[in-house]
Amino acid sequence: MHASRREAAWGAVFVGPWVIGFLLFTLGPLLASLVLSFTDFNLVRPEAVAFVGLDNYARLATDPLVVQGLLVTARFAILAVPVTMIASLGVALLVNSPRLFGRSGFRTLFYMPIQIPLVASTLVWIGFLNPETGWLNGILGLIGIQGPDWTNSATWVYPALTLIGLWGIGNFMLINIAGLQSVPTELYEAARIDGAGPWSMFRRITIPLMSPILLYNLVIALITTFQYFTQAYVLTNGRGDPNNSTLFINLDLFREAFVNNHMGYAAAIGWLLFVIVLALTLVLFYVARKRVYYAGGEA
Repeated sequence: MHASRREAAWGAVFVGPWVIGFLLFTLGPLLASLVLSFTDFNLVRPEAVAFVGLDNYARLATDPLVVQGLLVTARFAILAVPVTMIASLGVALLVNSPRLFGRSGFRTLFYMPIQIPLVASTLVWIGFLNPETGWLNGILGLIGIQGPDWTNSATWVYPALTLIGLWGIGNFMLINIAGLQSVPTELYEAARIDGAGPWSMFRRITIPLMSPILLYNLVIALITTFQYFTQAYVLTNGRGDPNNSTLFINLDLFREAFVNNHMGYAAAIGWLLFVIVLALTLVLFYVARKRVYYAGGEA
C-alpha cells in the first residue's frame, strides 16, 4: 500500500508541471478567449469593457471581410491539401524505395527544410518567385514559357503559396515513411507471385493498409491550412494583397485583434474558426469510417 502511494505521489510530481502548464497556457487562455468573445473588449480601452452577448457572433455573418477570409481559406485548402498529401506520399515512396541509393541522406535532405523558420523560408521563396529576377520564371523562360507574376496576381498567388508550403512537407513525409514500413512485406511478395504489378499493389495493398496514416495526415493538413497565417502575412506585410485574395481568416483575426484592437470580436472569429475546423474534422472521420482499415479492429 505504501509503495503504491509512493508511486502515485511521484507520478503526481512528474505530471504536475505539465498539468500546471496546460492550465496556465492552454486551458486558461482558451476559456478567457471564450469569455472575451461575448464582450467588446478593446486593447486601447480595457477599462471600458462591456458584455455584448451574441452581438459579436451576429456580426460575423454580415462582415464581408470574415466571409472573404473564409472563402480565401477554403479555396486555398481545396488546392493545397491534395497537393500536400500527394507530394508527401510521393516523396515518401521515393525515399523508401530499396532501389534508391543513399535513402537516409535523401530523407534528411527532404526533411531539413522544415527546420528553417517560416519567415526566413518565405522570404527566400519570395525571391525565387520574383517575376523579373526569380529562378522559377528564369527556368520557364528557358523553355519558352512566359512566367506569371506569382505573388501579385490573384490567380497565381494560390499556386505560389502552395509551392511555398511544399517546402515543409517533411513531417508528413516521415509519417508516411513510417506507414509504408509498417506494411508487411509478405503481402507484396504474395502479390508478385500472383502476377500483380506495382500499381495494383499500391492500390490494393499500400493504400488500404496506410489509410489510417493518410487520414491522420489529411486531418492535420486541413487543420494546418485553416490556421494559415505566417506565409500570407510575410508575403503581403499583412495587407492581404492582391485585392484581398490572400486575406486568410487568421490574417483577418490578427488585424481585428492587433490592428483594430477589437479583441472581443477577434475572439469570436477564433471560435467560429474552431467550430468550422471541428465540424470538418468530424465529417472526415464520419466519411472515413468504412474506408479506413485498422488492423485488428474496425474504423
